[in-house]
Amino acid sequence: MNFAIISAGEGARLAKEGIDTPKPLIAINGIPLIDRLIDIFIRNGASSVSVIVNSENHRTIAHLRAKRLDVPFHLVVKSTPGSMFSLYELKPFLHDAPFCLTTVDTVFRESEFAACLNEFRSNRHIDGLMGATDFVDDEKPLFLDVDDDLRIRDFCDERPPAGKYVSGGIYCLHPVAWRVLDVAMQSGVNRMRDFQRLLVRQGLRLKAFPFSKIVDIDHAKDIAIAEELVGNS
Repeated sequence: MNFAIISAGEGARLAKEGIDTPKPLIAINGIPLIDRLIDIFIRNGASSVSVIVNSENHRTIAHLRAKRLDVPFHLVVKSTPGSMFSLYELKPFLHDAPFCLTTVDTVFRESEFAACLNEFRSNRHIDGLMGATDFVDDEKPLFLDVDDDLRIRDFCDERPPAGKYVSGGIYCLHPVAWRVLDVAMQSGVNRMRDFQRLLVRQGLRLKAFPFSKIVDIDHAKDIAIAEELVGNS
């Protein structure tokens, strides 16, 4: 199984709050976000690790170019309009096998992540498993409309009736998803959340996997929340 990280943003909100460290290098309990994710991937059976980084993020690029892993490591340096386009740039390294993709600012308990991977690897009746949480601390959360078996019926900008979960930035998908990404690219879809909606509308069988908490590092205050979460793992 291949793993990938989207790290192509600029971290503008953190910079406005006085944090000049590039987001991928912000430390959570002493470990940079990017390194924490890579280490977790390796411990959970990664066949390869791929990362896309904004071409202006020179410190992160240098940091990653110095890394040495025991599995193939692919670094893409390119600025993109958004996460969906970043995923498309990672396609050459992921297209031939199931993969797990996360955003670089996603912090979660490793034990829950391992359980999510086990579910994805063992469930032959789904095309994708999406990390979800009922911890809502995002300015523009993407809500999941799920049935009683956690099958995803839709992705919603507004909370659906009885909607409990939001997307957590963890995507486990089988290669069939690339067909939908090609459709998205050709039809003018340009946001990751719209690509996720298209996955459902193109008939892919998606399921949500609940995490107790997933923290996105968008603001300075999120760092302490993430450190507490990891510290309690």
